[in-house]
Amino acid sequence: MRGKDEDTGEFLAPSRSQQRREALDVLALAAQLSELEPGRLAKLPVPEHLLPHIAETRRITSHIARKRQLAFLAKQMRREDDEVLDAIRDALDAGGEAARQETARLHRAERWRERLLDDGDEALAELLAEFPQADRQQLRQLTRNAIEERARNKPPKAYRELFREIRDLLAAGADDPGVAEGPHED
Repeated sequence: MRGKDEDTGEFLAPSRSQQRREALDVLALAAQLSELEPGRLAKLPVPEHLLPHIAETRRITSHIARKRQLAFLAKQMRREDDEVLDAIRDALDAGGEAARQETARLHRAERWRERLLDDGDEALAELLAEFPQADRQQLRQLTRNAIEERARNKPPKAYRELFREIRDLLAAGADDPGVAEGPHED
């Protein structure tokens, strides 16, 4: 349904050029998805029914057959809502919102770990006040072991375990909207 609105003079549908640009953008996204390793692909918000098409595209090595399969994958992706495609693009984008949030969460976990190692029981009490579901005994033990590792100049096994524990705690807290944001740099 192409044409102009009689009242406003605006076009009723996107032009063919705009439709082609959008289709080429989806084709580029399909090519990018087919190049990803399976582990990274699993972390993306890709609909389940597209995964076999992506796997098939990855499997095909013949140039023309791969190009044809890639076009088919793009056709399947064009049937998705714009929000789904935007979410995939954002997750792929290194500077995307999802990547920024994950980086902020990792920095926050790092600050908590350093506070636990420097301030000890005071920082632990604050962490437990913010995250009551945390395992007090395990956090205290990991903190004690990490301090001892530093003092003895040993490999940082407990130091890393403490980070993982805090990171998982923050990730669980991010899923729970009732949890407040943690320590902020002054």
